[in-house]
Amino acid sequence: MSTVLGFDFGLKRVGVAVGNTLMKQASPLQVIHAAGNDAKFAAIAALIEEWQPALCVVGLPMHPDGAEHEMTVRCRRFANQLNGRFGVATALVDERYSSAVLSQRRGDVIDAEAAAIILQQYFDEHDPSPT
Repeated sequence: MSTVLGFDFGLKRVGVAVGNTLMKQASPLQVIHAAGNDAKFAAIAALIEEWQPALCVVGLPMHPDGAEHEMTVRCRRFANQLNGRFGVATALVDERYSSAVLSQRRGDVIDAEAAAIILQQYFDEHDPSPT
């Protein structure tokens, strides 16, 4: 069993979720509020130290037609930084349709819930059991 952290990256906030490869259930964990990258990565470092994840999953936003935009590039960079700074493997998950689930809700909690949806999507897409 390995722990997996999921991230919904944003410029103002980063939503974080946690799950494991045994149960394949994602749960919202917290929202990181940090003005700069140093504070953001300090908070992430504390989470990585606490949870010791084998993998970090990052949501990858795209236009509905699959085209990339500015946040797509930023999320790829964020995933690369997680790998480079902490030596943790990363995976990207297309989040085009995950935010629609939460579109009716407002507030900071949505970021952690979005991270949980992204992580759950990863688990669902990488489940070897037949359906």
